[in-house]
Amino acid sequence: MKASGCAGRSIVRVAAFALAFGVFALSSCAQKNAGKKLYIYNWTYYTPDSVIEKFEKEYGVEVVYDFFPSNEEMYAKIKAGGSDYDIVFPSGDYVSIMIKEGMLAPIDKAKLKNFGNIDQSVLGRCDFDPGNVYSVPYYMGAAGIAVNKAKVPEFERSWSIFGRKDLAGKMTMLDDMREVLGDALKYKGRSVNATSDADLALAREVVEKEWVPNLLKFDAEAFAKGFASGEFWVVQGYAESVYAELEPARRGDVEFFIPKEGGPMYIDSMVILKGSKNKDLAHAFIDFIHRPEMYAEFVDAFGFPATCNVPARALKKGPAWYTAEALEACELKADLGAALEKYNAIWQEIRVGK
Repeated sequence: MKASGCAGRSIVRVAAFALAFGVFALSSCAQKNAGKKLYIYNWTYYTPDSVIEKFEKEYGVEVVYDFFPSNEEMYAKIKAGGSDYDIVFPSGDYVSIMIKEGMLAPIDKAKLKNFGNIDQSVLGRCDFDPGNVYSVPYYMGAAGIAVNKAKVPEFERSWSIFGRKDLAGKMTMLDDMREVLGDALKYKGRSVNATSDADLALAREVVEKEWVPNLLKFDAEAFAKGFASGEFWVVQGYAESVYAELEPARRGDVEFFIPKEGGPMYIDSMVILKGSKNKDLAHAFIDFIHRPEMYAEFVDAFGFPATCNVPARALKKGPAWYTAEALEACELKADLGAALEKYNAIWQEIRVGK
């Protein structure tokens, strides 16, 4: 219904005031944080530059962004004294470990007005941090397999592809013990969190006897570049990494899939380190990420389904390289406690041979 002239002018005045207040608020934020830096330690290919730039502009800060290829490397670096970071993005099992080690600051949910946008079913899976006292979910997903269909026109959508001798020397798997051993466990119908000697011996046999002879190497850093160059035809890895290295015209030659057996799944979370010097700004960044429009921009940039943020699903515009339904056969990696040493020992012995 059209407003009368007087009402219309009132609306214009209110809108103008709101706009002016918004500009003033943004300017105030920028002035308040002038000269500050927010230090983020995140996975490679995991936060779009455009989102970071918008945060920098709105808050008048510089974001210093470092990245890591595995939870193990991230954890080792911080434990060794690399604690100048404000926000880190560990997977759930390492959130649990970092909580136990006293490495994290509590999350002040009063500062997170967008926390309610997070899918309750995702929050319900965060048994690594009950009640999300120390962590806020960022993304729920899984590693999968990318295949160059021009080189490998026929294949089974299964972990068994790494047992194909005809592809020897053209395949890589992640240099990540929980991923690779978890894949082998799922392939044999076991839990990705199995700790019995019998289950781990079975997983080791699959990796060492069936897969390793056909792998060029274990690679968690350059697999996407090698796949894009044609050096590798089949790689285990993350969809966002693979497609980021491919020109759009070449993407039709690639299929990315989560194997039918499932595999390790992750909830990567945003946590604030105990020694952070910018806790308020860190909370602001976490809240910024969960604005629906920002989260939609994030998942669109990497071809993700919007697994964590519900209202972002209606704003998402681009395709997803896999569906949320593909994750149903997958299983979250848990903190293995003392049993992690069993994995470490097996992995080191496997790595000696590769």
